[in-house]
Amino acid sequence: MKHDQGNVLVVDDNQVNRDLLLRRLKRQGHLVSYAADGFQALEMMREQPFDLVLLDIMMPQINGYQVLETLKADPALRHIPVIMISAVDDIDSVVRCIELGAEDYLSKPFNPILLKARINACLEKKRLRDQEQAYLKRLAEEQEKSERLLLNILPEPIALRLKQGEKTIADSFNEVTVLFADLVGFTKLSANLSPAELVELLNMIFSFFDELAEKYGLEKIKTIGDAYMIVGGLPTPRADHAEAIAEMGLDMLTQVKEISQKLRKSLQIRIGINTGAVEAGVIGTKKFAYDLWGDTVNTAHRMESHGIPGVIQVTQATYDCLVDKYKFDERGIIEVKGKGRMKTYLLVGRKE
Repeated sequence: MKHDQGNVLVVDDNQVNRDLLLRRLKRQGHLVSYAADGFQALEMMREQPFDLVLLDIMMPQINGYQVLETLKADPALRHIPVIMISAVDDIDSVVRCIELGAEDYLSKPFNPILLKARINACLEKKRLRDQEQAYLKRLAEEQEKSERLLLNILPEPIALRLKQGEKTIADSFNEVTVLFADLVGFTKLSANLSPAELVELLNMIFSFFDELAEKYGLEKIKTIGDAYMIVGGLPTPRADHAEAIAEMGLDMLTQVKEISQKLRKSLQIRIGINTGAVEAGVIGTKKFAYDLWGDTVNTAHRMESHGIPGVIQVTQATYDCLVDKYKFDERGIIEVKGKGRMKTYLLVGRKE
């Protein structure tokens, strides 16, 4: 359909007037429908789209003013432009129609040139409005997509702060619990897998971990190769951060064991946990990353790297948080790189 052509609805109870408008509009190339009264017109507008309505004022049952008022009160229909038609060329009537939301006003008998010009002007405005709405819709969709991507990278409270214009995000947290996990022997296993199989396996395992993180309300920080890092207690502090991480760790062990049996592959995971203070913030301007720093993080990593396959090793600080609700085996004193001799514990399950 050309820009100066449209789908037009003529609403008039007078058949002579209707037929006259129908003939003229069809000669101009418009697709034309008609309604003999206001109720029929409203029903037709709810069932099919129209680019313009020519609406007679003086009609029985429900007059043009009432139809216009109903139309403009309906969010689904109010965008349709309306030209009011009347045999009465009265300034009060014109003003009332414009105040009710009419696009224009025409008096009978019609001047063919004026009729054509006003119809084309209304259709052009409608076309431009439709283009604007389509553009705004695409803009909203792109914005929603960008926000979803941002939330995939950053915690929601942090993403909100960035959107609000905060330039530098750096926070201190007095007590959080950090977990590092690493797939044992994965390098050897990957030698026998194609790149696609390797990515598929890692994606499956880490997707299960992501589901657990969501279940326990924890914040995944990052993956590095076959290692996985997660934290409890930030960016929104919570009192049960150590318990949530403990639950996550125990479920991770179970999940990897089930995957190993299902795929008939020798998969094991080594987990380390530590509790303490950290610094957290956003790094980067084009590629954002939310990360943690501090001795608590380094020690949690050492708990993993100096740990035992298939076991969760924790520090004294984490043990103190969990000892009332969880069962532990005392591993004893071990030599930890960069830390010296440390007493550690193995988290083995929940107490009854």
